[in-house]
Amino acid sequence: MTIQRVGIVAKQGLVAASEHLGRLGPWLRERGIEALYERDTATLAGDAAHGATTMTRDDLPREVDLVIVLGGDGTLLSMAARIAQSRREVPILGVNFGSLGFLTEIRIDELTSSLEGVLAGTAQIDTRAMLAADAYRRGQQVDSCIVLNDVVFTKTALSRAIELSVSVSGGFVTRVKADGLIIASATGSTAYNLAAGGPIVHPMVDALVLTPIAPHTLTNRPVVIPGSALVEVRAHTNSGPDDVFVTYDGQSGYPLHDGDTVQVRKSEQVLRLVKAPARGYFEVLREKLKWGER
Repeated sequence: MTIQRVGIVAKQGLVAASEHLGRLGPWLRERGIEALYERDTATLAGDAAHGATTMTRDDLPREVDLVIVLGGDGTLLSMAARIAQSRREVPILGVNFGSLGFLTEIRIDELTSSLEGVLAGTAQIDTRAMLAADAYRRGQQVDSCIVLNDVVFTKTALSRAIELSVSVSGGFVTRVKADGLIIASATGSTAYNLAAGGPIVHPMVDALVLTPIAPHTLTNRPVVIPGSALVEVRAHTNSGPDDVFVTYDGQSGYPLHDGDTVQVRKSEQVLRLVKAPARGYFEVLREKLKWGER
C-alpha cells in the first residue's frame, strides 16, 4: 500500500488536538506526503494547515490513501460511514483523546510510531465487517446506508413500549415488545449491545447479534446469528407515526411509520482499521472493562 495523500480529521471543537495537528502536517510533508485537512480540522491546526488543501468530510475519503482520526469512537464511526459511501476501502488510523477507545485504540503518544508502521508497510490492519441497511415504506425503498456498529430501533420519549416483527433470512423469528432492538455487527457488539446485556463477539467472527432492549418477556434473549443472514424488522406503531425511531451507529436516524420495514445484512464494504502497535483485542477489553480488577 503506497501512501501519497493523508486525510486528517479531528473531533469538532477538540482544542486539545491543536498542538498535535500543528506537528502532524509538517511531519507528513517532510516525508513527501501531502496532508489534506477536513475544514474544521484545518482551523484547529492553525498555521500548520496554511496553504494545505481542505475539503468536507464527505469529499475527503475520495481523495486520500489514509485517514487519521483524532477524537473518539464517534468521530471514527462518522468517517467509517463516509468511507463506505465513497465505495473505497481507505484505512483509518484512529487516535483516542482521553480513555482508550474500542475503535480509536491508538494513544496520542503512539501516533508517530503507528504512522511509521503504516508508511513502512509493517502495520497490522484489521478488516472489519460493516452493515448495510435498507428502509422501505409501502414497498418502496426510502433510505440506504452503511454502518460499522449497529442499527437500533428504540421507542420515543412519549411511547411506552414498541412492537417489532423480526425475521431472519425469510423465516419469522418473533414479535418483540420491548424498549427497543439492536442489530449489531461483531465490532458493534462492544457498543450499545454490550450496555444492553448482549454478548461480546470477537470482531473476526462472521456473525450478527440481535439484542432486545428491556424486553417485556424475560425469555426474549440476545441471539447470535450467521453473518450471511438477512434481518428484516417491521415496525408496528399503535398510537402514532413516531412511536418507533431507527438510528444508524448513533449518527443519524428518523421515525418509522406503521408497516415500515428495515432490512439489515452484512455489507460488501469493509472497514480497514490500523491496529495499535503491540496491543491486542483482549488487552483492549481488559483495559476498557476493567477485567481482573477489584
